[in-house]
Amino acid sequence: MRIYVCALLMLGLAAAPLRLAAQTPNVQSSAPSAASFQGSVPSGEAAAQTVNLSLDDAIQRGLKSNLGIILSGTQSSAMRGQQLSQLQALLPEVDFKAQEAVMQTDLAAQGLRIPGFPTIIGPFGYTDLRAYLSLALVDVKSLREYLAARHNFAAAQLSEQDARDLVVLTVGNAYLLVLADETRVSSVEAQVATAKISLDQAIASHDAGTAPRLDELRARVDYQSLEQQLIVARNGLAKDKLALARTIGLPLAQSFNLTDKVPYAAFDQIDVDAAIQQAHANRKDLAAMVEQTKAAEQQRKAATADRLPTVNFNGDYGDIGVNMRHSHGTGDAAGTLSVPLFKEYGLRGEAQQAQAQLDTQRAQLSDMNAQVDADIRDTLLDIASAQKQVEVARSTVELANEALSEAQQRYASGVSDNLAVSQAEQSVAQANDQYVASLYRHNVAKLSLARALGAAQNYKNYLGGK
Repeated sequence: MRIYVCALLMLGLAAAPLRLAAQTPNVQSSAPSAASFQGSVPSGEAAAQTVNLSLDDAIQRGLKSNLGIILSGTQSSAMRGQQLSQLQALLPEVDFKAQEAVMQTDLAAQGLRIPGFPTIIGPFGYTDLRAYLSLALVDVKSLREYLAARHNFAAAQLSEQDARDLVVLTVGNAYLLVLADETRVSSVEAQVATAKISLDQAIASHDAGTAPRLDELRARVDYQSLEQQLIVARNGLAKDKLALARTIGLPLAQSFNLTDKVPYAAFDQIDVDAAIQQAHANRKDLAAMVEQTKAAEQQRKAATADRLPTVNFNGDYGDIGVNMRHSHGTGDAAGTLSVPLFKEYGLRGEAQQAQAQLDTQRAQLSDMNAQVDADIRDTLLDIASAQKQVEVARSTVELANEALSEAQQRYASGVSDNLAVSQAEQSVAQANDQYVASLYRHNVAKLSLARALGAAQNYKNYLGGK
């Protein structure tokens, strides 16, 4: 059975902050999804030599090439562009225009027939060099929209930082899964070797006439069953190595070996309340949600400010004449006061939409605060449970191996048939699977705790070393 229980836990923690991008006003479609962190942008070509890959190497590659972090960066750039666009509405706009005109007019075609006056006028022309200035003197709505855009940009930056923690969690989980697969393959290979010894022993006993044909058939079935398990285990290892390569941008054709073997290290109990306080202080996804709520508050104020008057200034100054030697400076200046008089339904609708968005953000922020608490408590429960499972599974492996050795000795002495050997081999296989699975769950739970605390990049402090 493949080990995916904690992978689901990891994906659950990873998916929660990713909801933020979809909830942010005016966010583009490039926002990363949970699936984005399973992909990457590969770089380079596969080398003929096998690459040695440590957990640090894998995570550093992921921080550079993982698709989720790349999309988070582009999302942050998009929000920066939106902030600059909103800022421009508050700044003066200065334009320059140079115009050289040549015209000829047919007065008769215009319906003008004046006795003694030429029907065709021209050609004549002029040169006009002019600068234009436009400035919003009073525009509260644009100011509020700029403040909202600034908060959205801050949220995007925080989400980009949070994406780094998600990459550490995703790559770390993929790395640990491959380690678990390698351990399982080694375990099944050892079981196949043991089953081969039992099969050879059963064949020899049957040939000597000291054991029935049934013992040989039973041993052969056990041996072939383990060979099938070994094929499945090796296939699972190969596929999970491909998945790891996908998350870190390694060419899929590149062969590599994992150099870090994360051992079992018991995790000391930590203070739950202190851990929750640390998470609230450090979680970037929570901080991003706070910024998005502030942005929604500014959008609501902008909707109210739409009722207020606006004051704008427009002016131009330039030099105009038949040519630059025969020209004169001219200019215009105008101030405009605009007051909405009859836009009640439009203004109410805009305010209601902004209020609904604000209420949604506040509700999601409250839920996120509760989710942070739940993440800490869940991961601590998972660590404690997995730690007990490791201890029990390790003892079970020792007992199962002892039972197998006893059954093999009894069969070799002719005291019993090999049914007990077959059952003992199955117990060993099951005990080894449980041990590998519990080790994997324990390490991923500790990695998930680091992410829940907002300290995934300090994962070594939680995994317990190499």
